[in-house]
Amino acid sequence: MASNQFPLSSPPTDAISALKFSPDPDSTRLAVSSWDKNVYLYDLRDENGAVGEGKLLQKFEHRAPVLDVCFGENEDVIYTAGLDWDVRKIDIPTSTQTVLSSHGAGVISVVYSKEHDLLISASWDSTLHIHNTNTSSASSTSPPITIPLPSKPFALSLTPTKLVVAMSSRALHIYELPALATAIAASEAAAPRTSSSIEPWQRRESSLKFMTRTVACMPNDAGYASSSIEGRVAVEWFDPSSESQDRKYAFKCHRQNVEGVDVVYPVNALAFHPVYGTFASGGGDGVVALWDGVAKRRIRQYQKYPASVAALAFSGNGRFLAIGVSPGFEDGKEEVVTEGMVKVFIRELGESEAKGKGQRE
Repeated sequence: MASNQFPLSSPPTDAISALKFSPDPDSTRLAVSSWDKNVYLYDLRDENGAVGEGKLLQKFEHRAPVLDVCFGENEDVIYTAGLDWDVRKIDIPTSTQTVLSSHGAGVISVVYSKEHDLLISASWDSTLHIHNTNTSSASSTSPPITIPLPSKPFALSLTPTKLVVAMSSRALHIYELPALATAIAASEAAAPRTSSSIEPWQRRESSLKFMTRTVACMPNDAGYASSSIEGRVAVEWFDPSSESQDRKYAFKCHRQNVEGVDVVYPVNALAFHPVYGTFASGGGDGVVALWDGVAKRRIRQYQKYPASVAALAFSGNGRFLAIGVSPGFEDGKEEVVTEGMVKVFIRELGESEAKGKGQRE
């Protein structure tokens, strides 16, 4: 099957901050958060079940720009984080929004662990909030555990057992989710629910020399990739043994030669394929590339998109790749015009399009 691509109708009106597919492998629902203070819920299929332009199902307005979104325990629940400092739960069938907690500054990232019923948010107030979502409706709004961080977080990503927190000063913390679940269960009756005693499983310094832009965990629970503002991606493994740590590496990407000058762009987005374990990167150069992290090679590079690639997401079955495109500050202009430039492209992947070197027949 050849690949096919189309833009979603009714895209956001301002810059895209995040894209997330429903975790259900059979679902084609996609949530998009934006600086226009809204979260958009789409279905890639129209009323007849055909994949085409997709349709906008609902739009949820917030008080301030929304910086991240994720699905919860099912595709009828989404969680959001934004510049209103709040972490919100949205019940899609009723359109009900519930504030679960408020940080002391903007909330940059939110992730949900279905294995441990944990919702984790990261804020520029240099804290994590850990919520236990496996509670009755009466207690679901109880205060979360607050974990202080040594510096401002930039991104979160998780696997079934690990949470990776990428921060300023090139710092990375890796937490074990079972330990976080045990800690939150033990502190249900404690007040205030702040715990500096919860230590990360590992503290690391980024392999990248410049500021971390984003992080994404491997679907096989083995490690993660991180990217920087300076056109590089690092691939690392959780296993602390010297043998595993010797495998880590970094490479240059998202660079263009313009009139003999090497122009470097930030790598804004990373996303792992849920089936094949390859990953996509998106940069300020408007380019998306697919990589085989094990073979250390680029699988393919797509045509240049009309603006900076802000976010990427694979569907639960790996059939679709969502690409959020919106203008950034890469051209050096102080003011960015977004009108008509914000797009969400959906790429329906060919059968072997995202397979790694060793997975091709």
